[in-house]
Amino acid sequence: MIPYGQHFIDNADIDAVVDVLENHFLTQGAKVPEFEQALCDYTGAEFCTSVNSATSGLHVACLAAGVEAGDIVWTVPNSFAASANCALYCGASVDFVDIDADTFNISLSALRTKLDQAVVKNCLPKALVVVHFAGQTCDMKAIHSMLSPYNICIIEDAAHGLGASYGNKKVGACEYSQMAVFSFHPVKSITTAEGGAVMTNSEDLDRQLKLYSKHGITRETSLMQGTIDGPWHYQQLVLGYNYRLNDLQAALGISQLQKLDEFIQKRQQLAARYLIELKGLPLQLPLNDGIKRHSWHLFMVVLQKHMRASIYQRLHEKGIGVNVHYIPIHSHPFYQTLGFKKGDFPASEHFYNNALTLPLYPSMTHKQQTTVINVLRDLLSD
Repeated sequence: MIPYGQHFIDNADIDAVVDVLENHFLTQGAKVPEFEQALCDYTGAEFCTSVNSATSGLHVACLAAGVEAGDIVWTVPNSFAASANCALYCGASVDFVDIDADTFNISLSALRTKLDQAVVKNCLPKALVVVHFAGQTCDMKAIHSMLSPYNICIIEDAAHGLGASYGNKKVGACEYSQMAVFSFHPVKSITTAEGGAVMTNSEDLDRQLKLYSKHGITRETSLMQGTIDGPWHYQQLVLGYNYRLNDLQAALGISQLQKLDEFIQKRQQLAARYLIELKGLPLQLPLNDGIKRHSWHLFMVVLQKHMRASIYQRLHEKGIGVNVHYIPIHSHPFYQTLGFKKGDFPASEHFYNNALTLPLYPSMTHKQQTTVINVLRDLLSD
């Protein structure tokens, strides 16, 4: 079976983890801050807080933004549920902005319309979670321009976006956002097995992110209140969570990050070949104008005349592990209990009903990709 995604681990990664096992603290040691600094160096952001998953990162980002009961957070339906759940964890409510049918990212026209309506109704969101779907960056400058007059916090869900660029800066630089959240799940750009990070250029937000991800506890004497008993003293300042990354994961992340540009280059090469070889088939292909800026976490196609379920099944029978991303968040039973219903966001629903994720990962061979291309051509010629 050719999988849709796969991590790549080499001896350098293994050696880095073994070194921690043999010679270092397993948690709360030196490797986590080293990994955080490496992410800052790579992205250009000033601060980084590593966490045990991107879901945790989205949660603490919302907390740091002050999201609470009575607030509203907007995101897109075309994402994993965590992009919306993070607001509910804070006691806030969620609403959605539909996607653009060409980019599969947030629709700027739909955002503009929803923003104008919210101004009239006096129900502006506290934050917008912007999803860089499949690794293609959203138009962050336009989004920032729209939202900044209303002091709406912009959180980039960049789980797919590590290694991508916007303008002349890396995703995660937070040029047009307050925070950006990465994922290091095994099929993402790099892996720490599980893990994530939140980037920001705000020292205050970084302080809040670290508090919320580490039980709400600080050892910084400048933040403490009252009497300090001694050098062992710590204080809990807010209700936080145990979302820390450990040093084994951080060591793996440091090693993986050194290969990130190579991984992205390979993904771009694979994507470029797909775009050439699949041209002319009854498919909507991803926009290719940003191929050199795209991280190509996923390569998505939209079937134009074939039934998705049939093509999916037949590809699996041929040993090609295609996948589907994502079931629109608002269509899940839990979100239906919150008042959402099918038909609310037609572009997201149309995309989901016809989309396939083709195999793409750095260690994918030319022969494997040829197999995918040839089998897909045969099936779509019926």
